[in-house]
Amino acid sequence: MIDLRSDTVTKPSKGMREAMANAEVGDDVYGEDPTVNELQRRCAEITGKEAALYVPSGCMANQLAIKSQTSPADEVILESESHILNYETAAPAFLSQVQLFPVQGVNGVFTADDIQKQIRPRAYYFPKTALICIENTHNRAGGTIFPIDEIKKIRELALKEGIRMHMDGARVFNASVETGIPVKEYASYVDSISFCFSKGLGAPVGSILCSDKETITKAHKYRKIIGGGMRQAGILAAAALYALDNNVQRLKEDHEKAKCFANEISKLKDISVDMSTVQTNIIIFRLNRTDEEINKFKSALKDKGILISDGSYGSLRAICHLDVSMDDVKKAIDAVKEVLS
Repeated sequence: MIDLRSDTVTKPSKGMREAMANAEVGDDVYGEDPTVNELQRRCAEITGKEAALYVPSGCMANQLAIKSQTSPADEVILESESHILNYETAAPAFLSQVQLFPVQGVNGVFTADDIQKQIRPRAYYFPKTALICIENTHNRAGGTIFPIDEIKKIRELALKEGIRMHMDGARVFNASVETGIPVKEYASYVDSISFCFSKGLGAPVGSILCSDKETITKAHKYRKIIGGGMRQAGILAAAALYALDNNVQRLKEDHEKAKCFANEISKLKDISVDMSTVQTNIIIFRLNRTDEEINKFKSALKDKGILISDGSYGSLRAICHLDVSMDDVKKAIDAVKEVLS
C-alpha cells in the first residue's frame, strides 16, 4: 500500500529503532532522563531559545504555548485556516479560556496590516490581544511557507503593541530546507516555537516547545496538569534525536516528489491543482466531479493500493514522506490516470 494520507504514517527505520533500543533512560518527571534532556538541550540550541520541553504531540505543544502566554479572557489572533483553530478540538477555550480571533489569509498567510486592524483597543470591555499565532508551513493551505519578510513585519507590530508571538512550526524544517533559512532565524522572530518529530522527520511520537525559561517553566507545570508527564521517555526522545541527525536534509526529496505528483495530475482532465501552493511536501487538489464520484475515485485508488485523504472544502490531499519513494509516486500517478480513464 502506498500511503499518501499524511506524513504522520511514517514508521521508524532500522537505524531509528536501534537508537531507541539503545537509549539511556531515566525518570523524566524527575528530570533524570538523559536522552530527553539532551533532546531538549539540542532543540533549544537549534531554535536559539533558552529552554525546550518535549511533549507527546503537536497539539499539546501548541496548547502549552497558548496556556503559558495568556490569561483567561484574553484573545489570540490566528489565521482562519490554521491547525490550532480547525484541528485542536477547541482546546484554547477548554484549557486556556481564551477567545480566538480568526483572520483570513491568502494560502495560509496573513499580513501585519491584516493583524493591525484586529488588535483590540485597551478598553476594559474588550478582550486583551495577548498572542499572535502563525503556522509554518501551513497544513490546510497545502504546505505553504510563511514568507520571512512578513514574519518580520508581524514581529515589529507585535513588539510595538506588547503582544507575544507563537509559531506552530510542526513542519518548520520543511520550510527551512526549501528556503535555506535556518530554523533559528524563523524562531528569532517569535517568542515560542513548536515542531513535530512525528511528521516528515519520521519519528513515531513527539513534539517540542521552545521558548524562554519562564515560559517553559510554566509549560512544564501545565504539561503535568494535563497528563503529559512521561517517565522513561528517552526511548522516544532517541528517535527524535536520530531524526534530527538523519532526516532533515532529505525533506527536500519529499518536496521534489510532491511537485512531480502535482505537476503530472494537474495535466489530467477534471483535476485542478494550484501549483503556487505546492511548495513543500503537501498537494491539495480538486476533482471536478460530484461528491459521489469523488468517493468512488478514492475507493478505486484504494483498490489499486493508493491511499489519499480529504482536504478542506471538498478538496483532496496527498502528502509525500520518507516511506514513499519516487517510484511509488509514479505508481500513484499512473493509478490516478487509470481510475480517471
